[in-house]
Amino acid sequence: MRVPRRLSMTRREEFAAVRKRGRSMATHNFVMATLPSASLGHLKIGLITSRRSSRKAVIRNLIRRRLRAILVNYGDMIDQSRYLVIVARNKASKASFSELEADFLRLGHQLEVFRKEVLETSSDPL
Repeated sequence: MRVPRRLSMTRREEFAAVRKRGRSMATHNFVMATLPSASLGHLKIGLITSRRSSRKAVIRNLIRRRLRAILVNYGDMIDQSRYLVIVARNKASKASFSELEADFLRLGHQLEVFRKEVLETSSDPL
């Protein structure tokens, strides 16, 4: 499962802008940072799984696959005019899919990543 090129953040400047001007929150498993952008017509995603998250490439790839699956499941609920960066932490390698999913939903609600109508209908963010 591959994120289309136009939806992927590829330039260092994009990551730096999200880090500098955006909002971020963290859990034990990952850090989520977001930056709304009115000029951006679609969602831009950046997944970072460095060697800090796991020394083994197999595990880093597993973390990326799980995060992409979560984004596919909840992508239609996310506000489309924003940058979204997820940085995996070391504990993500030991976390189950449901734990990663719960963290994603929790941080998504706290950072107001989801569209307004989605936020209004779900009062219980987990």
